Amino acid sequence: MSTDLDSPSSQNHFSLTENGRENSNNKVHLKKELNLIDAIGIIIGIIIGSGIFISPKGVLKYAGSTGFGIIVWILSGILSTIGALCYAELGTMIPKSGGDYAYLNEAFGPNLSFLYMWSAFIVIMPTGNTVTAITFAQYTLQPLWESCNPPFEAVRLLAAAVISFLTILNCYNVKWVTKVTDVFSLGKVLALVVIIIFGMVSLIQGNFSNLEKPLEGTNYNPGYIALSFYSGIFSFAGWNYLNFVTEEIKNPYKNLPRAICISLPFVTIIYVLVNCAYFIVLSKHEMLTSDAVAVTFGKKTLGNLKWIIPVFVACTTFGSLNGNIFASSRLFFVGAQNGHLPQAISLINVHKFTPVPSLISLCLLSLALVVIEDVYALINYTTFVESLFTLFSVAGLVWLRYKQPEAKRPIKVNIFLPVLFFIVCLLLVVLPFYEEPVSVGFGFLIILSGIPIYLIFVKSEDKFPYLRQMSNSFNTFCAKLFLCVPEEGKYDS
Repeated sequence: MSTDLDSPSSQNHFSLTENGRENSNNKVHLKKELNLIDAIGIIIGIIIGSGIFISPKGVLKYAGSTGFGIIVWILSGILSTIGALCYAELGTMIPKSGGDYAYLNEAFGPNLSFLYMWSAFIVIMPTGNTVTAITFAQYTLQPLWESCNPPFEAVRLLAAAVISFLTILNCYNVKWVTKVTDVFSLGKVLALVVIIIFGMVSLIQGNFSNLEKPLEGTNYNPGYIALSFYSGIFSFAGWNYLNFVTEEIKNPYKNLPRAICISLPFVTIIYVLVNCAYFIVLSKHEMLTSDAVAVTFGKKTLGNLKWIIPVFVACTTFGSLNGNIFASSRLFFVGAQNGHLPQAISLINVHKFTPVPSLISLCLLSLALVVIEDVYALINYTTFVESLFTLFSVAGLVWLRYKQPEAKRPIKVNIFLPVLFFIVCLLLVVLPFYEEPVSVGFGFLIILSGIPIYLIFVKSEDKFPYLRQMSNSFNTFCAKLFLCVPEEGKYDS
């Protein structure tokens, strides 16, 4: 997937310093604009999104009881925190944008890193964005159909519209993106605090009936336990996304681990309290039959103010989707720079200094998934694929301890943590095969489909001149269409 951008790369290069001004090198590159507050806002903004409003039903469905459901939420938070600590070591040892992609490439080489890039491009990132957008649409439209669920077509059209709008915003200005994320991060925390407060008020008023037998109906089948963790872990998805934009963080050696260590415990506490509030107010039957759990919660607790919940949820998922689009587009940008995606995706707009082709590609893939009806199937096979590559990344951490013992590690976690995380991820990958073979099997096929793509378009591209010619034509077309050029120091030979 090479490039032939002689015209745009050799002429009229605009350039930026970190302050956005031109310099004598006549090059373009991404700017370091993210401080610690921005980084914390991005993590909270990405994590607290659709998951906390969709996954409670999925966790309860597979866990079988409210008590075990709470245990799953607590353990999901702990597991995510352990993973984040491991990634803090990886992110400060390998301070490159791309997250898992960069770590897998460093530890195991380009073959496995390509399969991750392919899977992220086809399923992980677009699916996460699609589920978040669908949740936004579901909660936004729910007040208009109080007695039933909104029409499928209306939900999907609104989901497609918000994906498109936020893609345009990300193409236009990075500062606007971070400001939107910061503002909506505050709004979404307030939304969850409202749910927690009214849940506690209900408990104080003596509503204990839903908590009398917390472990009744618990499903101890290992496969279903793993699937309950899939829904829980999906709600924490995003704890590693800041690693995708390491090169845009000011002082990443300090701010990356600080942002992780502040945001993850905070989100875990909020999630557990929100689910306690759900279980206090709603019966098991009410949660399992509701497609909008927070709306059902609001109807039972807020009376005439029940409209507040859909508004808050819409704000929450809007901010989360904005952060998802920002972070995941940078992953594809880095992959294209390394030749694992068409080089057009690594181009930067000469006026806005944003990776417009990467953002547009992500938008189109997300829109293609909007039509899928079963959201929980999307969650299952996405979490399976992501868990598998997270397992490989943490295995890479252990391997690099052996392979590069003298490498600079600003953060070095106890070896027990990556080993424990590896074992848990291995169980989460293997056990669901027995209960949901179709969902996880489909995810596995997506990964395997990357092998022929790699062999033909990456390893053997020079053997097929017409493929190179087509790639060059496509890259040049995108450069002209989106007014883009390569980043500083790329493809100038």
